[in-house]
Amino acid sequence: MVVTNLFSLPGYRIVKVFGIVKGSTVRGKHMGIQFLALLRMIIGGEIKEYTEMLNEARMEAETRMIEEAKRLGANAILNVKYMTNGVGMAGISEILAYGTAVLLEPTTEKY
Repeated sequence: MVVTNLFSLPGYRIVKVFGIVKGSTVRGKHMGIQFLALLRMIIGGEIKEYTEMLNEARMEAETRMIEEAKRLGANAILNVKYMTNGVGMAGISEILAYGTAVLLEPTTEKY
């Protein structure tokens, strides 16, 4: 499965457009991690626990988006974007991955 933020892929042409596919997840860290994060916010620097949480959430959202595209018969997702939103209380985030599921085939054009 090709996943890209490009609108088209050099050397390929779009044969069929399936439409928008998406994947999302909502993640949070336990209160102990939130307390450590609060302390780090006071002294400054990267809050590694939240970086790790968001990286895991992005991977899960992307996996879900890819699974939806595969169910439709797509072999690529173009124009992929990611969105992050805070949900409810501090430390809970939603990650949304979305793009356009397509069927690509190679062209004979040289680039």
